[in-house]
Amino acid sequence: MSDWPEGRNGGPGERYGRGSASPRPESARAMPHVRRRPAPPQSPPHIPPQQGPGYEDGPGYDSGYNTGQVYGGGGQRGGGHGGGRGGDSGYVQPRPAPNWGRRLKVGVLSLVVVVLAVSVGTYFWADGKLKREVDLSKVIDRPSEGDGTNYLVVGSDSREGMTAEDKKKLHTGSAEGKRTDSMMILHDGSNGPTLISLPRDSNVEIPSFVGSESGKKFAGTGRQVKLNAAYAEDGPELLVRTVEFNTGLRIDHYVEIGFGGFAKIVDAIGGVEMDIPKAFKDKNSGADFQAGKQTLNGEQSLAFVRTRYAFAGSDLDRTKNQQKFLAALASQTATPSTILNPFKLYPTMGAGLDTLIVDKDMSLWSLGNMFFAMKGVTGGEGTSMNIPLSGQSVNGNLVWDKAKVKQLVEQLKNDEKVTVKGS
Repeated sequence: MSDWPEGRNGGPGERYGRGSASPRPESARAMPHVRRRPAPPQSPPHIPPQQGPGYEDGPGYDSGYNTGQVYGGGGQRGGGHGGGRGGDSGYVQPRPAPNWGRRLKVGVLSLVVVVLAVSVGTYFWADGKLKREVDLSKVIDRPSEGDGTNYLVVGSDSREGMTAEDKKKLHTGSAEGKRTDSMMILHDGSNGPTLISLPRDSNVEIPSFVGSESGKKFAGTGRQVKLNAAYAEDGPELLVRTVEFNTGLRIDHYVEIGFGGFAKIVDAIGGVEMDIPKAFKDKNSGADFQAGKQTLNGEQSLAFVRTRYAFAGSDLDRTKNQQKFLAALASQTATPSTILNPFKLYPTMGAGLDTLIVDKDMSLWSLGNMFFAMKGVTGGEGTSMNIPLSGQSVNGNLVWDKAKVKQLVEQLKNDEKVTVKGS
């Protein structure tokens, strides 16, 4: 029986598309026409996995090509079956090697962004804490500007924010108002910092000035008073005016800290190590120190810088201890263990900034420069001294050596190396 449909040309021997026993390749032949009855409508046939969308014949059609042929895309790759990537072929795309260079760049960039965000946030937080209460624009008849920057650093006996227990513990007493316990000029220039103490008992002249609160001008009468009386009379503005008038040196910035803030800063950094050459005791300040190296807490530090009755030089010896302590405080605060440790940095900054009083033009940048200049005094980069003195006045006040003071001020104004020796 013939397998060929009825009406089809050719016979069984003409198996076009099925191969040939002849050693010669088959020539192109015309496909015989087949008549077929219309098939009833039916759902699309299921295409077996080895067949692709390119097959146009139904499931009963045998093309004569096996799945290993290129027609139909069913060739094998890597031992798997099927010709496509993905799908049902079982072919697995190899994972690309990590781009470590790109990962490193992304990591560094992320770190920089975080550091910048924290730094900017810290800056605005700290800047908002500064008490800019001193208006140097109210100071009249000011000296000309010189090179470098001059800070007037004042330690007051302000008891603001202190409880009765704090006052008793720190031996501050309960006097109303505030007075200056220490005054220093810090010059920051290209020849290193210079720290000059101005004894509170210095004999000075109160010049003409404009009242910081009233705005009224007071004419100078040649009054001779102790330097700390200027602060007590009309506050920081008159103190700056008096210092400028008696020295001829322009003050660029004003910084003041009270008793409570001073003690809190020391406690925040875990104390300040000092080498005390000789034991001393003073019931007025609460000081009781043995000789040798020791770490002072806030209470002890305040007693150390306030003591004067235990020394033969009284206020002059006290100013030297104040310089030594402030330089040590700056040196031990500006260390990686404090700056890079947020658990120490923020309490330290908070304790200081909460109690600092500065002028209206003071920026955090200027305050930081002052701090590192103070540190440089201890590091051997600068000079510390008392203002040159020539003796005492009839009322017992300390008299400045006018010739040496004039020479010292000229060197500071010109930002020259200081050669004048202090008292």
